[in-house]
Amino acid sequence: MDGKGKVTVRCKDLCKTFYAKNRKQDEVNEVIRNLNLEVKENEFLVLFGPGQCGKTTILNLLAGLVDATGGEIEVNGKKVDGPSCDRGMVYQTTALFPWMSVMKNVSFGPRMQGVKKEEWKKRAQYYIDLVGLTGFEDSYPVKLSGGMQQRVGIARAYCNNPDVIFMDEPFGHLDAQTRYLMEEEIEKICSKEKRTVVFVTNNVEEAIYLADRIVVLTEMPASVKKEYIIGLPRPRDYTSEAFLALREEITQCVEGNVAEEEVQG
Repeated sequence: MDGKGKVTVRCKDLCKTFYAKNRKQDEVNEVIRNLNLEVKENEFLVLFGPGQCGKTTILNLLAGLVDATGGEIEVNGKKVDGPSCDRGMVYQTTALFPWMSVMKNVSFGPRMQGVKKEEWKKRAQYYIDLVGLTGFEDSYPVKLSGGMQQRVGIARAYCNNPDVIFMDEPFGHLDAQTRYLMEEEIEKICSKEKRTVVFVTNNVEEAIYLADRIVVLTEMPASVKKEYIIGLPRPRDYTSEAFLALREEITQCVEGNVAEEEVQG
């Protein structure tokens, strides 16, 4: 990214604290502290950092699924104060409706918005074809592999025609081979269907393979530690010298061995 594009998502001084009570005292869990972040139009941004540092909480805040304790979130200049069809979500688990076919799962959003049947079927079929599930329109999730189920989830998110899509470790539960295939697939989808994507992963290779930019987060409470603009040509080679060097650099950053500054990858 050149840094000059339209800003789709903006966070300013974002904070999130969870409060809980036990028998002895109130518990305070500060998850996010003064997070400032901008995501440009059609950018593929990856949030990366230590395990349990608050990455999923950030996505839930951006999607409007939970309320912030402090700060502001805007999508296309509008304050986020709850879920909206302009934001799509792909979860860690497939979260499909087991009683619905692939076609009905993918078309769920447009159908709930009252889109006419001819239109929602056409739109759903386009995305079913795009994710490589042609011929499985009438199949139910139980009959699909894990990778195929996640393809349905991705198609469902796109079918709602959102401005931004949030993906929360969507391939984390897949076996290694299927995961590599899905990474290649999501790159192809994103190159054809341009959207702003905010993607969470705990896998450094996955982050480098997919991202235009990687934001490394601090230990909880999460804030921005460092940013990497990934300038490697696509499709990316996991075994190239540049890829491996960047993997080592980012790994050291997460482990706390690199100072906070923005670099070009």
